[in-house]
Amino acid sequence: MDKLTVTFVAGYSGVGKTTWIQQQINQINSDSVKVLYFSPGVGNTPIDHKRLESEYPFLQAFTDGQELEFLQQLPSADAAWVEFGFCLELNTSVQLFSDIPQRRIAILPQGVSDSEYYGWADEVIRGTSVISNNMQIWRVNLTGQVIDEDSLQELWYEMTQGAYGDITRIKGIFDVADGRSLYGDFILSVPTNHFSELNVPRHLSGRPQRFSGLEVVGNNFDETALKQTLADCCLTDAMVGQYQQQVQQYLMESAQR
Repeated sequence: MDKLTVTFVAGYSGVGKTTWIQQQINQINSDSVKVLYFSPGVGNTPIDHKRLESEYPFLQAFTDGQELEFLQQLPSADAAWVEFGFCLELNTSVQLFSDIPQRRIAILPQGVSDSEYYGWADEVIRGTSVISNNMQIWRVNLTGQVIDEDSLQELWYEMTQGAYGDITRIKGIFDVADGRSLYGDFILSVPTNHFSELNVPRHLSGRPQRFSGLEVVGNNFDETALKQTLADCCLTDAMVGQYQQQVQQYLMESAQR
């Protein structure tokens, strides 16, 4: 059997790297396949990893600190993608994979003709328009927090409308009071998307220990104000318990009808 060719994907923030990878995964026959996804540089906020895992049960996602595990799984994989975030230095990022057969894809906005990605990539694909690659990034891990959904919607609207400064990209996974896990994604140059529910079980017993978190990208935005408003959206233990009891009662009554 020939060695697997790993596809490396790089580009600016919000240009459509993960979306392109999803399009490739969708073309795979999901019967008895093993697909790998690795994206270094996300720290303790592996938002895309968890979203992809919820959509594709046959996918194994790896994050920082799991490089060795990823490499060990390659010989038995049917397909593999490595996504480099815009904040990583390209040449340094690929050193670990120098001996692996690879195909390099750069996803760049329309009109960008002078970029380090041209010398790096085997193929350039045009994606969503973005403003700049030199951006401020703020990440927060929210695992264990339960968010009031109405407050989250209000915060999301404020962020996308410039209330906290120049924000060009937002993505996050949030556990809300009725036990669902919601995914939100905003790109300045794309019409605002609504939240979508991840394909994971409702959590209705105490604080969830599955991952949730937020990533905000832009220029000169107010991290302090964002942090405080986000904290105000989080529910106390008593409120979490009250909401969960109400939802459990509702689901029980619905099942009996």
